[in-house]
Amino acid sequence: MTSQKESTSLPTVSISDALFIHDTPMLDVRAPVEFNQGAFPHTVNVPLMTDDERHQVGLCYKQSGQEAAIKLGHQLVCGDIKAHRVEQWLTFAAQHPQGVLYCFRGGLRSQTVQRWLADAGVIYPRIEGGQKAMRQYLLSTLPQKVEASQFLIVGGMTGTGKTDVINVLPNRIDLEAIANHRGSSFGRHALPQPNQIDFDHQLTITFMKQHAQNQHLIVLEDESRMIGRCALPIPLRDRMLKSPLAWVHASLDNRVDRIVRDYVERLSAEYVSLYGDSDEAYAAYSEQLLIALDNLQKKLGGERHAAMRATMQTALNQQRRGYGFSAHQDWIKPLLESYYDPMYHYQFEQKKERIVFEGDTDEVINFCKNYVSY
Repeated sequence: MTSQKESTSLPTVSISDALFIHDTPMLDVRAPVEFNQGAFPHTVNVPLMTDDERHQVGLCYKQSGQEAAIKLGHQLVCGDIKAHRVEQWLTFAAQHPQGVLYCFRGGLRSQTVQRWLADAGVIYPRIEGGQKAMRQYLLSTLPQKVEASQFLIVGGMTGTGKTDVINVLPNRIDLEAIANHRGSSFGRHALPQPNQIDFDHQLTITFMKQHAQNQHLIVLEDESRMIGRCALPIPLRDRMLKSPLAWVHASLDNRVDRIVRDYVERLSAEYVSLYGDSDEAYAAYSEQLLIALDNLQKKLGGERHAAMRATMQTALNQQRRGYGFSAHQDWIKPLLESYYDPMYHYQFEQKKERIVFEGDTDEVINFCKNYVSY
């Protein structure tokens, strides 16, 4: 690989908010296993070395030192293999002339890619400090952005349309969208959630973008500490628990209809989009709903859970036969009345001193648009 001395004349980019606010395209040259552990938005992984090649070079470094490891790296990535990877990097650079590249620490790997690109006639900048420095920058920035923000929290019972409220506001951050999870037992999507590192990165960058637009009053949906498997950062969670709350009300029938739309119809559409209108899509979608209900068995009690499960299975069968989604109301309504509503009534009592406004969806939207923090 390229030595430090050989790369001193090639350009580097310092880490700043602008790098993320402007969605700078990034070429990640780490191995796939590293990339999958966490990266950044608008990043493409075109590695210098495969996972196996990286493993071999790492063992050589431990056993024989840096010079031997560099020599082995050149032996593994040479000839047609090298030519193919350089061609991929050149394609990325041509498609993203304003982009940057990075490796883990901004060391030998990114410098090697830089040099090989330069040898091919393309001067392309790399990030000083690489992925490690960018992650540290984002982790240190988030508490600063949280501290510099004021928050208005939108709360309400399940199905009242809290997400509908925040998504029409320019100064919102949709935590559930970043986590790719609706935040309840039935909140999974067809596609998996991001890992915690990617969630942290995207959340910080979203704060950066709001502040760059001079939005310092941020509207958030009321959430628990965990959104699926993604944990809210403690500084943000602490501020949310102390912030004013606008509470959304809706009739039971409207809530049931909204839950059928959001948690049943849209989930079904996600699976159809992935697998087509097939038995595979229907089976995966049905299994997800049934497992979500099964996870509540202890809280519901055996008899009540069994009755709801049978009703859900009937609704799924009717849906598969082409009778639509209306039968799902028959398990959703009792689930709200017997499980979710008592829980939310308790939470309302715990939070009522923070509530600064109550109303239906449109009224809460209007309140949020005109709210001024003091």
